Amino acid sequence: MVKRLEGKVAVITGASSGIGRSIVEKYVEEGAQVVAFARNLDALKELETTCPGQIKAVAGDVTQSEDLKRLVDEAVQAHGGVDVVVPNAGIARVVSFENSTREAFETQFSVNLFGAAETARLFIPHIRKGGSIQFITTFLTQVGFPGLAVYSASKAALKSLSQTLAAELAPQGIRVNSIAPGPIATPLWGTVGLPPEILGGVAEKITARLMPGTFGQPEDIADLSVFLASDSAKNIYGQEIVVDGGYTVG
Repeated sequence: MVKRLEGKVAVITGASSGIGRSIVEKYVEEGAQVVAFARNLDALKELETTCPGQIKAVAGDVTQSEDLKRLVDEAVQAHGGVDVVVPNAGIARVVSFENSTREAFETQFSVNLFGAAETARLFIPHIRKGGSIQFITTFLTQVGFPGLAVYSASKAALKSLSQTLAAELAPQGIRVNSIAPGPIATPLWGTVGLPPEILGGVAEKITARLMPGTFGQPEDIADLSVFLASDSAKNIYGQEIVVDGGYTVG
């Protein structure tokens, strides 16, 4: 069986859990060499031991320039260059607009927009022709959800960045797209800052709008990421592909 990412080198941030970890695992299944980056070194090392020789763990924080520069250095040292960059690291916090201070904006934008953008920017000189960048946005760029103005704004900016970079980097042979996950069952869901009883009620309301009747799985995003990284997606540029169980259909 032909592996779709055989011979490719990928860098994935936020790789220790949830969508990021699933992307790492799927890429390895499809033959890629992966540089996995996250703050949780123990989780990365555990991931590294499951696939000896295919995963290189690098610990760090996407909001720290020194950490990102070290990530680039280690990836290039190990592989000479890269083919796919997935700046997946992100955070989500429920904050009413009344409490959306500059600090609240900076907390989420520093990871979701600036961290993702800087990851891509630093790697661009090392992405081989035919390579790609995939940003992870959200279905909330298309619908409104109370308490998530800051989060949604950070991801909407990332969506716009992706579209602009697609035009800017195409002459260099680099494709840029984004994936917009809908409600996905990951640890991120439990970190938004809501009490368990309220979180459960919100989950029920969301689930009622999902056509499969259940939250998606990280593998749903990973499968699409593999496709976008493969040569099968060679004519796809500047798209935001929504994977949301039909939530935004209405």
